[in-house]
Order: sequence, then C-alpha cells, then structure tokens
Amino acid sequence: MTTLRVVVDQILAPVPGGIGRYTEEITRGLIATAPRGCDVEAVVAAHPQTAYDDLAARLPGLSHITKAPIGRRELSLAWQLGVLGLPGGGMVHATSLLAPLHRHDRLNAPGNQTVATIHDTVPWTNPDTLTPRGVQWHKAMTKRAHKYADAVVVPTHAVAADLEEHFRFGDRIRVIGGAVSDALVVPADPDTVADELGLPERYALSVGTVEPRKGIEPLIKALAHPDAPDLPLLIVGPEGWGDVRVTDIVEQAGLPADRVRTLGFVSDAQLAVLLQRASVFVFPSLAEGFGLPVVEALSLGTPSVISDAPALVEVADDAAVIVPREDAEGYPARLAQAMYQVVNDLELSTRLGIAGLDRARAFSWRDSADKVWQLHADL
Repeated sequence: MTTLRVVVDQILAPVPGGIGRYTEEITRGLIATAPRGCDVEAVVAAHPQTAYDDLAARLPGLSHITKAPIGRRELSLAWQLGVLGLPGGGMVHATSLLAPLHRHDRLNAPGNQTVATIHDTVPWTNPDTLTPRGVQWHKAMTKRAHKYADAVVVPTHAVAADLEEHFRFGDRIRVIGGAVSDALVVPADPDTVADELGLPERYALSVGTVEPRKGIEPLIKALAHPDAPDLPLLIVGPEGWGDVRVTDIVEQAGLPADRVRTLGFVSDAQLAVLLQRASVFVFPSLAEGFGLPVVEALSLGTPSVISDAPALVEVADDAAVIVPREDAEGYPARLAQAMYQVVNDLELSTRLGIAGLDRARAFSWRDSADKVWQLHADL
C-alpha cells in the first residue's frame, strides 16, 4: 500500500480560516480519488483526544492519524528550524507551509518526497496586513521550501508569477486551485434558516476572517458614502488578528449601529442561504491568493463585487465587477459606486449571476485532488 501523508493541522487551528477550509476539502478529495493501492494518512500536531476524534469524523476514510509529540506552535518552530522530521519518510503533502522541509535523498530513495503549498505572497506584497511574526515565519518557510521541497502547489497563476519574483522555483511550481464544497447547498427549508438568522429582505454580504487584509474597514466606510446603496451589511467569518473592531469602524464612519451585523461562524447550510439571498456579495480584500468565498458566491448566482487583487481577477474572470484598490483613499467611494451599480441595474446583476454560475463550474475539488495525486506520481 502506498500512503500519501497529508499535513492537515490547519483544520484544528484556533482560527482555521480559508486555509483550514481548503485543507479539509482537498484532503476529502484526496481520499475520494485515491488510486488503487493508495491511501491517505493525516499528520497533525499534539491536540486533545477530542480534536483527533473530530478530525476522524470530518475526514472519514483516513488510514491513520499521525500525531506529533509537540503542540502546533512548537511544531511550527521546530519545522522552521528543521530540527524535527516525520518518522518513516514517504510521500508528504503539506496543505500550507507548515511542512517538514529538510534534506532528503531523492536519488536513492525516490519514494521520499515533500510538497508544500504556498497560498499567497502577502508577506512580500502586503506585510503590513500580517503580524511581524507571521511575516517572518512565512518568509523563512518559503526559503526552506525553495531549498528542500520537491514541488510547490499554488492556487493561481497570479501567485505563481509573484512567487517567481522572489524565488526561482521554475518547473517545481504547480497551479492547483480550490473549489466549492459539496456541503454548500441551499437546504430544503431556506425560509426557516433565513428566519433563524434574522435576514433582512435586501442586504450586502461579505465573507472572510475579520482581519486587516480582508478590506473590512474600506467596505464599512463605503456604506457611509453618498453613492452607497441603502442596504445593511452582513459580515460572516471569525475574528482574526489585528484587533479589527467592526463596531468602532461603524461608529467612526458615522453609521447607525444596526447598519452592519457580524455573524461570526455559520454552517454551510446557513452560508448557502446567506449567499443566495444577498443583493450583492462584496469581497474587498487588499491581497489574496485565491479567494474561495468568491467562487462560493459565484456558484450560487450571487452578483459580486471584488477588488482588483490579481488572484481574484483571475478566479472571477468576467463574472464580477472589479474595483481598483489604488488609490487607497478613494477605495471606499469606488466600492460604494460598484455596489450601487450592481444593486440598481437589473440587467447587470442578472448577467453577473448567469456568468457566475458558469464560471464556478470551472473549479472542482475532485479535479484538484486528481492533480495532486498526479503531481506525486510525476515526482
């Protein structure tokens, strides 16, 4: 039996974020598409037993869960310093830069291979949107990946191009994107879900971890602009780093407190209803590597407004209204105008909805998983 050892610890992180969702979906796809004679093993840091039980329930079909002897923070540092490997070697696929990157003998042991995933180049392009420790760690791990990884997966050609400006990975780079979860389905009783969430008849929606990089502040400021549509804004996603206090931004913008609601984490069924019923979906991220919420919105025919971050433009193609981020001072006004245009132009919103449905079909977790298996076979 050939085993693919997948580092999935991001699923169990305090704030899993988009990478956690990516990790869960690609691992589920790898299990489903495993070639004959192959299986998938999970690799995680030390956690309470309840976390391992939860992981096994979320990823049925895992052959084994390998548990590191140290916790996530310690494992992150150990792998950064290269002082801890994985016993047994074999094929290792890391769904982020949290990876055991060290020297290994490919010539005499071709079955030993390590692939890391780099989701974006934010530590170089927008370092101010990360913690100093986060910037330092990501740069150090990218340097190790350049030195030791047999291949590197990136989600878009935009990330591949940016990465090549800092490290020459050459033909070791593979572009393998994400997709919409099979669980993101509007339930049979959407009205009940809408009532439980207290959804207004019309609203703008944004999805993502509440942190500086996601552009929440300019989005809220956009609502205060004279050109903005008269809609409440709902924000879905957990709190991240950076102390982004939505209530403070709302107050500073001079908006009524009830104009913006944060919903935190929601279930897939709730998210599907939120997306489907939104008058406009807005993803104003200042920097992004893929933008999974955009594909999710497109898959439900929700007219969308996105920033001109290159990865988002690549992913959405012509299925969204694109708003330039520069100059930063005028960004809220441009967001307001784009939102107004989508909400008040029925022909435009209808066209975007149809284009979004078509564009979302270009992404499939099964296809992505097949490409990962093929990558390891090629190595």
